[in-house]
Amino acid sequence: MTTRKPVLLGLATLGAVAAAAWSEPVQLKLLPSGAARKIGSYSPQRLILTSERPAGITKAPEDLSAPLYGVLALGPREKAASVFLVLDEPAGKPARLLVDANANGDLTDDPAVTWTAQPYKGRDGADLLRHMGAITVKSPHPGAQSPLQFQAYRFDKADAGRIALKDSILFYPDYAYEGEATVGGKKYPVMLQDVAGTADFRGREVEAGKSRGVVLLIDLNGNGRFEPRGEQYDVGKPFNIGGVTYEVTGLNAAGGSFEIVESKQTVAEILPPPDLSPGKKAIVFEAKTTSGKALSFPSSYKGKVVLLDFWATWCGPCIAELPHLTAAYEKYHERGLEVLGISLDQENAAEKLAAFTKDRNMPWPQVYDGKFWKAAVAQLYGVESIPQAYLVDGDTGEILAAGAALRGGKLAGTIERVLDKKFKK
Repeated sequence: MTTRKPVLLGLATLGAVAAAAWSEPVQLKLLPSGAARKIGSYSPQRLILTSERPAGITKAPEDLSAPLYGVLALGPREKAASVFLVLDEPAGKPARLLVDANANGDLTDDPAVTWTAQPYKGRDGADLLRHMGAITVKSPHPGAQSPLQFQAYRFDKADAGRIALKDSILFYPDYAYEGEATVGGKKYPVMLQDVAGTADFRGREVEAGKSRGVVLLIDLNGNGRFEPRGEQYDVGKPFNIGGVTYEVTGLNAAGGSFEIVESKQTVAEILPPPDLSPGKKAIVFEAKTTSGKALSFPSSYKGKVVLLDFWATWCGPCIAELPHLTAAYEKYHERGLEVLGISLDQENAAEKLAAFTKDRNMPWPQVYDGKFWKAAVAQLYGVESIPQAYLVDGDTGEILAAGAALRGGKLAGTIERVLDKKFKK
């Protein structure tokens, strides 16, 4: 998991052809499941549960012991279908989740949902259970052949650190449309993501300026990913590519078919972040650590391998990574491993940061400017989620590893392989 929120890539190659106002109609294919992994991120939505049984449920299993009810409104907002959910959590017995997958109000004629329990530690050290499962429902759109899949999860209702979620299930859509679109005379891989999980691809009716909950993703820099910055556009707002402002038109509730046309409005272009995949060069910067020492990255780390770690004391996933990071530092520091922390803590948090790093055995230097997500080095690296880390050769500036290779149990193995290669063990 990550907590979400520059040397800039030029798109000058779009140049003159981008000035064309016309664009081909876009025809995409539905990906009924697996979209979140392909996109690389998701935004959990909250479904609040209640003990009051909805009137629309006509039939339910007779053996329910402690039912809580929820409803997903799916499809065209003018006449959305109601998909009922029942969470049954009897004391001392396994929990189960029932879903009215065919939206007929009968909870006894639907496929069983696998509701898997996974142990985890609460922030107070308590032994807790998190449940997870896939919800597959009939598409609410007439004539649709493929069902739609959601991923759902629930934290333990006894989790003292998540009291606000004790009456909730978190879910996110795992379906999306995918294909190609031509913009400014150039063809790009695209996806259309229903972030809000309403199955209405026109998006929600919202006040001006707010998100519609449906996002068009365009791989502008051709790196095979959809960057959160500069490659994801709200379908209800104009966006700029190559100096031309476009907008999406012709979307219907079922999605999959629309046009990208030149807009009468003008908005600023937001460029994608730099390509910082392994094999590329790390971005050079100058900074001062919290101890007042000036450094140049990566040249201050000649003869070393340095882990550039973007994190914050308020970031739960970052804290979860710390045992792996501190253990790796202790094991490999003498062999040439250094760590440089880039803190995304908010303003006036210097004392908190110092105490935290001391208590958690983090002796490596930290760069902190109190600018939160706008931290200077984070902006330079296009950081949109944390934890985020890069393993860099201090001599060449080459990025040696990034992403999942530097997370959890994989971290130590990645560092060992890099050090063995660099120092030719």
